[in-house]
Amino acid sequence: MKLYNTFTGNKEPFVPLRPGEVRMYVCGVTVYDDCHIGHARSAVVFDVFRRYLTARGYRVTYVRNFTDIDDKIIRRAQAEGVPAEAIAERYIAAYYRDMDRLGVQRADVEPRATEHLAEMQTIISGLLARGYAYAAGGDVLFRVKKFSTYGSLSKRSAEDLSAGARVEVSPHKEDPMDFVLWKTSKPGEPAWDSPWGPGRPGWHIECSAMAMKHLGETFDIHGGGMDLIFPHHENEIAQSEALTGRPFVRCWMHNGFVNIDREKMSKSLGNFFTVAEVLERYDPEAVRLFLLSTHYRSPVDYSDRNFEEARAGLDRVYTLLREFKGMRGRDEGAAPMAIGEREAAVDEALRQFQMDFREALDDDFNTAAALGQCFDLVRHLNREIAACRAADQRLPDRAIARAQAVFQEAGRLLGLFQQDPEAWFKKEAVASRTEATTALLSPEEIETRIRDRAEARGRKDWATADAIRRALEAQGVVLEDKAGGATEWKRVTPLTGDPPRRA
Repeated sequence: MKLYNTFTGNKEPFVPLRPGEVRMYVCGVTVYDDCHIGHARSAVVFDVFRRYLTARGYRVTYVRNFTDIDDKIIRRAQAEGVPAEAIAERYIAAYYRDMDRLGVQRADVEPRATEHLAEMQTIISGLLARGYAYAAGGDVLFRVKKFSTYGSLSKRSAEDLSAGARVEVSPHKEDPMDFVLWKTSKPGEPAWDSPWGPGRPGWHIECSAMAMKHLGETFDIHGGGMDLIFPHHENEIAQSEALTGRPFVRCWMHNGFVNIDREKMSKSLGNFFTVAEVLERYDPEAVRLFLLSTHYRSPVDYSDRNFEEARAGLDRVYTLLREFKGMRGRDEGAAPMAIGEREAAVDEALRQFQMDFREALDDDFNTAAALGQCFDLVRHLNREIAACRAADQRLPDRAIARAQAVFQEAGRLLGLFQQDPEAWFKKEAVASRTEATTALLSPEEIETRIRDRAEARGRKDWATADAIRRALEAQGVVLEDKAGGATEWKRVTPLTGDPPRRA
């Protein structure tokens, strides 16, 4: 198994510090608002990574925190006239509601910053004693230039560095690069007693304290979004290693952004969709597949087309699983095929799939390649079923059972393919009828989408072509392909009965 380590910039063999055990910390959310789909990407990616490590036989301790004290939380509390902890509790509950719908499992430990103030103060005291920190005007700050390897994670030179502090910049800095460990609270803000006066922790010290409390001074994996590399994770390294003199993390993993119009989705830019908003339009399993369909380190583009492709992919898998369900114990008049013929071919396909699937995930956790293997297997098994029917044969129940088990296990690791096929298609039919009533496409819009579909068919991008057809059907437009390549369309009104059939 190899993982890309942001710190070294290389893909490296993964060797845990303790044989057979993996300790992993992932930065969670600051709970001042609803989560957007970018937050969901990090949660889903590391949820699957934890599942896979467990399946590989490791004893995994997974820690994911909540930042429940922050300037943004305080400002929202003041605006609403409620305590800061009420804001935090509200959005922690909202986070769980969203993640539960996406199938994200709870971490083993889910610490809150406000529960670890004693540990933070102990670290700060240690840094003061070692000369890496200084107190000034009620604040305590970290001396960045004293930590000689600062910038190693983000690959920034000293000349390019700036504090970039997420909290208010202290007026007491010795150097602009220094960052706040403890800050004086303003009147009316939450405050805790400390040796340096009433105040609250800086953002960066929180994760060092929570990680070391639950995983030790050195642990295996630290994850989070790429936006956390600098300054947050850079500062975590500096304060943690300055205190202990030991490496803080063995492998740093960072997931890419969810982009809209080639820009990172973020609340500061105002170009975000909350998880709840996305789940109003798309099935949670389709959202999850969308988030896993691109390598975790690459950006992924938020678009209706990509979500429709994800839903079409799930349709293909559930169609096969429904086929399997209907085949077992049926067609008694058809001859079971000989053991040495296609059953052996199916067994070989399943064996090869399991090898390729694991190889994809072992290669820097490539969920996109793993999903590609799933869809390749669907195509292969569909061909075997078609060949059996052409020869008036049927797959033995044992071969079907093995194929079902293989899909069930792969899906369990990805958090996909776990629904009953009939329930999936019933839900899809309801969604299609609902979508059809929400908007009426103009003829010009329909013709544009037909041209997009024709272009996709021309480059043999069948998944995109199928997704466009399906999206049009969901809005009450049925296509019919004619000889010579022309495509005609007509409107239907799928308000009752079955949704329109594909032409």
